Amino acid sequence: MTPKRKLLIIDSSALIHRAYHAIPFLKNKKGEKVNAVYGFCSIILRFLKELQPSFVVAAFDLPAPTFRHQQFDGYKAKRPKTPADLSSQMPKTKEALMSFGISFFEKKGFEADDIIGTISQRARRANPNLEIVLLSGDRDLLQLVDQNILVYLLGRGVKNTFSYDLKRVRERYEGLEPKQLIDYKSLKGDASDNIPGVRGIGEKMALYLIKHFGSLNNLYSALEKDSPKISKRIKELLREYKEDAFLSRELVRIKKDIPIDFKLDMLRWDSFGKEKLNNTLKELGFKGLAARGEALIVSEGEEKQQEVQGQENLRLF
Repeated sequence: MTPKRKLLIIDSSALIHRAYHAIPFLKNKKGEKVNAVYGFCSIILRFLKELQPSFVVAAFDLPAPTFRHQQFDGYKAKRPKTPADLSSQMPKTKEALMSFGISFFEKKGFEADDIIGTISQRARRANPNLEIVLLSGDRDLLQLVDQNILVYLLGRGVKNTFSYDLKRVRERYEGLEPKQLIDYKSLKGDASDNIPGVRGIGEKMALYLIKHFGSLNNLYSALEKDSPKISKRIKELLREYKEDAFLSRELVRIKKDIPIDFKLDMLRWDSFGKEKLNNTLKELGFKGLAARGEALIVSEGEEKQQEVQGQENLRLF
């Protein structure tokens, strides 16, 4: 039986930041800091081996403002500036990805999450049986989970990983569906992204309200009818910060329709050069990773050849 094809989508910016903070200070022979590159490459090699994807693609944030900054001046305003020694490693991570044979996308005015959401939506629509795995360190992507989309989240450091399918999301958020996480976060806000939410409503109350009323729209409809199921204090907060709640929903919601020009067949992970991969890792001083990459390529090459022989022609975007 032909194995189910799998698309791995890498939230590169999130993983690079996680690797930068998790890996101790590390320099190459030229004196350049490469801790984030090392951690990132190690993560990618690990999941290429574990997940055995048929297709792989990566997404990056750009340093320029996005449409969310245009909607709300304070978006991510409290985040510290990216350290220079981390920014300097970004080009090396992209070079490493290319040596892995992995395409990557970045889009002015949008975030990596929007690229991931768009690719996931188009891949699922065009290939309903394709399994899609999102690799990240950001819980925002949990809103994309469905019967064919899983999210792998890195825990603290870069070793612990938690996988989220529909069941796991429902368990973690007391029965909420992934799409309801948008409205849930619209109420409670998000300090890390400086998303306001409704001031005075925390995680527990936000969960209760969305569980009980189903959505932000339903909640405010009940509020207009002066529902007795909402306390007086919460009614006052919802009315006072209604504009913030609906603005937050626009900031939280991942776009699934941004203009990206690609075809799934271009993302096959079976056409890269082993020599280029190993040379890149060795040039970075990652001899151990180069050995892991070479072993991975050998096993992947054998399995991909067997898979390709049993596949029908792909339905392209």
